This record gives sequence, structure tokens and C-alpha cells, in this order.
Amino acid sequence: MANLLIAFVLTLLAGLSTGLGAATAFFVKRVNTRLLSLCTGLSAGVMLYVSFVELLPSGVAEIQRGGWGERLASAWATLSFFLGILLIFLIDRLVPEEENPHETHAAAEYAPLQDAAASVPPEAQHHVAATERHNRGKLFRMGLFTALAITIHNFPEGLATFLAALENPRLGVAIAIAIALHNIPEGISVSVPIYYATGSRMRAFAWACLSGLAEPVGALVLWAVLAVVYGSAVFSPPPLLLGMISGGIAGIMVFISVDELLPASRAYGKGHDSLVGLVAGMAMMAVSLLLL
Repeated sequence: MANLLIAFVLTLLAGLSTGLGAATAFFVKRVNTRLLSLCTGLSAGVMLYVSFVELLPSGVAEIQRGGWGERLASAWATLSFFLGILLIFLIDRLVPEEENPHETHAAAEYAPLQDAAASVPPEAQHHVAATERHNRGKLFRMGLFTALAITIHNFPEGLATFLAALENPRLGVAIAIAIALHNIPEGISVSVPIYYATGSRMRAFAWACLSGLAEPVGALVLWAVLAVVYGSAVFSPPPLLLGMISGGIAGIMVFISVDELLPASRAYGKGHDSLVGLVAGMAMMAVSLLLL
């Protein structure tokens, strides 16, 4: 029960960091895009390192504990790794590019979020044009679709944090930190298109916060399903399932890092900002695993 509570709290905190990013977009006078580059690079470094050094090997070991030989255990873990990549790839394909929370935005697009008198930059003109083409009813439906798309996109991140913390709270803390760092710039990116689509700072902020809450909601749904399957609120899945979960989480995080975080980090930064963040994230994860 203690692990279950820890898993929920970590997933909730990771999700709420999206709201922190949105608050930064509205209340900080100038968005530091180089800092965003370091944060996203750091998050990618943590995810990549923990996926290949901790999650995949622990998945193989867990499957072996269930009585499978080393070769078959490695095969199951590898299969689950690629299934995790396939899952997040399919979800990513469901989200239109303009509504994807990981799409980067030029620094000029953040200015009107902080100052109502700031002029709308050319980069955001398509959002304004879309608003002018829609009446309030259509705009509301468009906003709901955007929120749904973001929720679908964030769902697997909540599952990854929750499952990792449920199996290993120490590892769950590291993954929650990585997801939280990645959610801060995501909260800023979510705010930009929603603000231009609705013209409302409060609505943009609220939807950014709600998009992060998709992660703990995803954890709740998964826990409810597993509780029904096992007939108890506290359960212990078999080693094969736990091992495959570890492999699947690794696949999800590798895809997020390579497809979303590293490109975003390079887009936000200059020079070697992205690489510095990446290596720092790996080093931080390595030290934490050695000490803990």
C-alpha cells in the first residue's frame, strides 16, 4: 500500500509541473529559451540513461526470476521495449502537429502571453486566422479537441511514472523528476496555441494544467483495471508482467527522448546547450543510481 501511495503522489507531482510551466509563460517577464533547452536535454539524458542502464536490465532480471531462461527473458524484455515504442508512436500519430504539446514555438510567440499590448508575431498569425474563422461554438469544440489530443498524448507518461514507482519507488522518483522537467517546457508550449486560439490567458493556463492532470488520471485508470483483474486494491503482478512493464516503459521513454525532447532541446538552445543538458542528465542519473 505504501508503494501505491508513493506511485500516485509522484505521478501527480510530475503532472502538476505542466502548470508550473504555464505559470512561467504568463508571469515571468522573459522566457529563457536556453534554460528550456537545458531542461529538455537534461530530461532526455535522464530518460535515456535510466532506460538502457536500469529499466531494460531489471526487466530481464525480473522475467528470469519468474523461471524463464536468460535468452527467453531477454527476448520478452526486448519485445516489450519495441511494443512500448509502437504504442507511443501510434498515440503520437493521433495528435495533429499543430496541437502537439511538444511542438516548439519561437521566442516571439511568448511575448503576448506576458504583455497584452505586445503585437502578434508572424509565427502565430495562423492561430489568429483560425480564431477569426470560427464562431464561439466552433472555437469551443476546437478547444475541446485540443484538450483531448493533449490528454491522449500525456497518458503514457503517467503510466510510465506510476508503473515504475509501483515496482521500484527509488526508480520512480528519478523518472518522476525527468517527466516533471520535461513537463515544464511542455506547459509553456501548450499555452501558446491555446492562447492564440481563444484569446484568453486564463483558459490557456487552465488547459495547460488539465493536460498535466492526464498523467495521474492515466495512473488511476491503470490501477483500477489492475485492481479489478487481481481482485484487490493492493496487488503484485507476476514477474513476467513486471519485466515486460519495465521494457515497455523503457521503450516509451526512449521514443519521447529521441522524437520530442532532443529536437525540442536543439530548437530552444544555441550551440551545445542540448548536448550539455543531455550529458548532465545522464550524469545526474548515474550518480543517483550509485548513491541510492
